[in-house]
Amino acid sequence: MTAQEIIDGVRAGTCRHIGRAISLAESGSADGRQVLAALHPATGRALRVGLTGPPGVGKSSLVSALVGLLRAAGQTVAVVSVDPSSPFTRGAVLGDRIRLAEHFVDPGVFIRSMATRGHLGGLSEATADAVLILDSAGFDVILVETVGAGQNEIEIQALTETVVLALMPGSGDSIQAIKAGLMEIPDVIVVNKADRPGADLLRAEIESALTLVPGGPWKPPIVETVAIEGRGTRELWETVTAHRAFLDTDGRLEARRRDGLARQLRQVALDRVARAIEAKVPPEALAQIVERVMAREIDPATAADQLTGPLRRESS
Repeated sequence: MTAQEIIDGVRAGTCRHIGRAISLAESGSADGRQVLAALHPATGRALRVGLTGPPGVGKSSLVSALVGLLRAAGQTVAVVSVDPSSPFTRGAVLGDRIRLAEHFVDPGVFIRSMATRGHLGGLSEATADAVLILDSAGFDVILVETVGAGQNEIEIQALTETVVLALMPGSGDSIQAIKAGLMEIPDVIVVNKADRPGADLLRAEIESALTLVPGGPWKPPIVETVAIEGRGTRELWETVTAHRAFLDTDGRLEARRRDGLARQLRQVALDRVARAIEAKVPPEALAQIVERVMAREIDPATAADQLTGPLRRESS
C-alpha cells in the first residue's frame, strides 16, 4: 500500500487506511511524514474532546455512553484511548477498552488504543498525529481518553478544545486532584458513579476547590453521571457543546488552538531532542559520565553539557 493510496483512503474515511496511517505515524517513517503533511490542510473541522481522570473512575464507560449518544444523533465518532506504558518495554498496559467493544463493528466509529511510550505528559507525539489523521478523515467528534490525574496530564489541553475531568465518590481522588493542581485543567467536571454514597460531599469539595482557581469567563460546570446506566450522559454532552459554543465567541477557539499548538510543538521538539540524545550517547558512555559525577569529578550541569554536546556540534 503506497503513501498516496493511504492518503486517498483516509480522505475517503476508509477505516483500513486510517489504521494504516496511524501505524505509519507511530513508526516515524518517511512515509508517515508524507501522509501527515498531505492530510494536515484538511484538519480543524472535528470537535476534539479530552477525558481524563484517575484509574477506575469509569472513563471508558463514559466514553462508551457518549459514543452511543452521538451515534444515535447521526454523528461519526473517533476514540483514541491512551494507555500508560512501561518506560522499559514501551508497551500498552491496558490495551483496547472492553467497555467500547459494543462499538467495534459500527462503521461510524473508529477506536484506537495507543501507548504513551514513556512520554512524561501522558500523550506521545504519535497520539497527536493520530488525532490529526482522524480529524482529516472527517469524523465529527474525536474523543481522547487518558489515564491519570496529575499536573503532567495538562498536555491534553494542547490536543483538545474541551477537557472533561472525571472523578468518583469515595476514592479520595478529589483531594489528590486539588493537591496536584488538576482543577486548573478541566472545562467540565464529571462526578461519575453518582449513585454511590459521598457524591454530595465530592461535589462540595470540587466546588470549594474551584474557588481557589483563578477566575475567568468560563467556570467549569459539574455534571453528575452514572455512565454504566447512561444516566446524565446527555447532560454531559450538552455541557460540552455549551463550552464549544463559548469558545466560538470572541476568537477564543482560535486562541486556544494557537496556544495548544505552541505547547504541542515545544513538547514534540523536546521529545525529539531526548530521543536524539539516547541515540547518540551509548549506554557505556552514559555510565562513564554517571561514574564521574558519582566520584565528584564533574558536576551534574557539566555532565548534562557532555550529553548534549553531540547535538550542539551537529547544529553548529
